[in-house]
Amino acid sequence: MIKLLSDIVAEAKEGEHCLTIEESMKLVNSCDNPLLLDVREPTEHSLDYVEGFINIPRGVLEMKLPELCDNPDRCILIHCATGGRAALSANALRKMGYKNVHLINATFEDIKKNFHL
Repeated sequence: MIKLLSDIVAEAKEGEHCLTIEESMKLVNSCDNPLLLDVREPTEHSLDYVEGFINIPRGVLEMKLPELCDNPDRCILIHCATGGRAALSANALRKMGYKNVHLINATFEDIKKNFHL
């Protein structure tokens, strides 16, 4: 049986620490040097972005993140457009050994409107 992307994303979310926007802002304010990641494609990011988030597309995340973060305990929060790529990214980072990874479980529009540092 072939799994649909929606099934794969649902499985990825099950094992991840999913936060609301409000919970995410509280965590950012309590973490020392949090890393905020936008895993959308560069073209999406160039059209609109949330201040403070670094754009590393999902497709190159495993290659690029070790250059940016070599601390497996650093607080990392991830978002994308709808939560799917962020869930897959969070799952991948955990498999790489990052231990403090959090998924902002909201749409980009809601994050843009409500996430303030």
